[in-house]
Amino acid sequence: MKESVDLGVSQRKGGNATRTKVWLKNEFVRVGLAESFCTYVMMVFGLGSVAQVVTGQGVFGQYLSINLGFGLGVAMGVHVGGKVSGAHMNAAVSFTMCAFGRLAWKMLPLYVFAQLLGSFLAAGTIYGIYYEAIYDYCGGNLTVTGVRATAGIFATYPAPYLSLLAGFIDQVFGTAMLLLCLMALSDQKNKPAAAGSEPVAVGLLVLIIGISLGSNSGYAINPTRDIAPRVFTAIAGWGVDVFRSGNGWWWVPLVAPPIGGVLGAGLYKVLVELHHPQLPEQVGGLMEELEETVSLEKQKNNCADVCV
Repeated sequence: MKESVDLGVSQRKGGNATRTKVWLKNEFVRVGLAESFCTYVMMVFGLGSVAQVVTGQGVFGQYLSINLGFGLGVAMGVHVGGKVSGAHMNAAVSFTMCAFGRLAWKMLPLYVFAQLLGSFLAAGTIYGIYYEAIYDYCGGNLTVTGVRATAGIFATYPAPYLSLLAGFIDQVFGTAMLLLCLMALSDQKNKPAAAGSEPVAVGLLVLIIGISLGSNSGYAINPTRDIAPRVFTAIAGWGVDVFRSGNGWWWVPLVAPPIGGVLGAGLYKVLVELHHPQLPEQVGGLMEELEETVSLEKQKNNCADVCV
């Protein structure tokens, strides 16, 4: 029992072996910390890339820089928490996993809280790091819309031409593509990501979504990624306009992604996963069991003949 608690990492110091203990044994605490931390890492890189592009006025990157920032940020986040919490970093992913029985519903509040905390802290971090750059760029006037708007560094806002209905559909579709592909990447009976390459694969998925589906509304496709930084900006000086802008856009990234996530994962399951044939290994195993059963029956019959 003691060995199961030890990490098994020992060092020699003056001839004495020392073992590193596991400090946190509570699963909820470990999962919550890992999920919050990996979300923080992802958001720092993502929001930081937006801040650099906006305040640098194109000198330090373009739209592709933001796509790369979020894509690689997701990959790093998976490395940070993947083996502990699964590194969802997205309430739509957690909700979908619960809907399909891959995560207990009792864990959902923990995941959502951890993601909100990580996103909020990341927004605060980037605000602090780019504080002078933001004020230099906007002249101290923190606005949500306009030529020198800076609220978009932290949360997503729709393009001027986008209606709420079109934006809602945009978010449903983008998140559906995310979960559809995540289901495929984890499907062991199809073509899953190679062992160890999952972080890169998921990062590339987020990158391609940003490249192809990002211009309408900033491809939030993640409720916790959007609402936590939005609340932070409301507190930090942008005010309630962060909720009024875009005809009250703020609720769309909250409601649409979970719907899209379940839709995308459901489509993959109905159209692909449910129709997988049995793997050759499984068929071989069944044949071996059948042969063993037949062999035993023959032995019983032979024994009966001998007895008679």
